[in-house]
Amino acid sequence: MRAFLRDYGIYLAWLVALVATAGSLYLSEVLHYEPCRLCWFQRIFMYPQVILLGIAAYRNDRSIIPYVLPLCIIGGTISLYHYGEQKIPGLARLVPCKVGVPCNVDYLGSGWLGFITIPFMALTAFVLIVLCLLAARRKAEAEEPEGRI
Repeated sequence: MRAFLRDYGIYLAWLVALVATAGSLYLSEVLHYEPCRLCWFQRIFMYPQVILLGIAAYRNDRSIIPYVLPLCIIGGTISLYHYGEQKIPGLARLVPCKVGVPCNVDYLGSGWLGFITIPFMALTAFVLIVLCLLAARRKAEAEEPEGRI
């Protein structure tokens, strides 16, 4: 399994970003769930990854990894805060969404299985992309020539 992730991690990361973006667009454009302010920020960090990782996967270019990881970490942090805002009522009072849809609204109605919400799914996607990229980076590090710094 580790060898598979090392070899195909960048492709899997692209696939996760593609599914997350398609799911996000489905929720807003088909189901007409209006994204809140934090959802927009999460989208800002997820959508470019489809293009960046798609090109990198096509070229088998692992040099993109250091540039994509910060997008995942920042987007994942926003998702984590957003999920906390939905599950911990006190967080919604700290920085409330004052325009548009409130960020603590759960469109899925207390989430699937009681804990899976839209921000949780976004957080899961960001974490999966990070794990895939870290596995793919290990292959790139193993392939570097010894004399290179």
